[in-house]
Amino acid sequence: METSRTHSSESMSKDLSELLKEATKEVHEQAENTPFMKNFQKGQVSLNEFKLVTASLYFIYSALEEEIERNKDNPVYAPVYFPVELHRKAALEADLKYFYGSNWREVIPCPEATQKYVERLHYVGKNHPELLVAHAYTRYLGDLSGGQVLKKIAQKALQLPSTGEGLAFFTFGGVSNATKFKQLYRSRMNALEMDLATKKRVLEEAKKAFLLNIQVFEALQELVSKGQENGHPVKPKAELRSRNLNRSYEHGPMPGKESEKSNRKHTAMTPLVRWILALSFLATTVAVGLFAM
Repeated sequence: METSRTHSSESMSKDLSELLKEATKEVHEQAENTPFMKNFQKGQVSLNEFKLVTASLYFIYSALEEEIERNKDNPVYAPVYFPVELHRKAALEADLKYFYGSNWREVIPCPEATQKYVERLHYVGKNHPELLVAHAYTRYLGDLSGGQVLKKIAQKALQLPSTGEGLAFFTFGGVSNATKFKQLYRSRMNALEMDLATKKRVLEEAKKAFLLNIQVFEALQELVSKGQENGHPVKPKAELRSRNLNRSYEHGPMPGKESEKSNRKHTAMTPLVRWILALSFLATTVAVGLFAM
C-alpha cells in the first residue's frame, strides 16, 4: 500500500503539462484512430455543419472567457492569462456574422449539450477556479495547434474566400510563433502552485472537458439528423457559396459541367456521414493540439 502511494506521488511530481498528456492519452488514441479524421483531411465537410459547430463554439468560448476574466487576477489562473494571444470570442463573432448575417445572435442554436458545457464552465469559474486551466489548456492549445491544419482544409472544402472571411476563429494574430508561445504557456502552467490533490482534480477536469466537447458534437449531429436548426427545418444553404461564386465569376464565365458534377457529388453525402466528418473539427483540434506541444 505504502509503495503504491509512493509511486503515485512520484508520478504526480511531473510537470502538469506532461500529466495532462498522459491523462488524456487514451481518448486521444481513440480520436486519432477513427476514420473521420482522414476523411476531414480530404475536405469532406459541409458548410451547414461547419456553421453549427461555429455557433456552439461561440457559446463555449463566451462562457470560458467570461470566467477567465473573472479570475484573471487569481493566482490559480493569472500566470496563463493571455487574452490578446488566445481569446476567441471576438473572432467567432466575426465568423458568425459572415455566415449568418447581422442578425446572427437571433438565429444561432444552442443545443442542450452546449448549454451543459457552458454551465460547467461557469460553475468551475465561480466555485473551483483552480480547475479553469484544464479547460483553457484543452481548448486554446488545441485550437492553436490542430486548428491551423483545419483552417486550410476548411477554406478549400467550403470554398471560403482566400482573404480569410469565415475563418477568423483559426487566426491567432497575437501569436507570431506558435511553437515558442506553446512553450511559454506550458512553462507558465507548470509553474502554477498546486498540491497533489489539486493536480488530480485538474487532470480529471481535463478529461471531462474533452467529453463535454464530444457530447456537444453528438448533440449537433442529432440536431441535423432530425432536420432541425434552431427549431426549424434545416434546408440546404447555398447562398454563401453562390455569393462567393458570383464574386469569383463576375468578370468571367460561370463554372461548367465538371464543377456541377463536383457539387452534386459533394451534396450527395447523407447527413450522418457529413456529421461524422464534421465531428473531426473537435477531435482533430483538441487531440492534435494536446499532443503537438
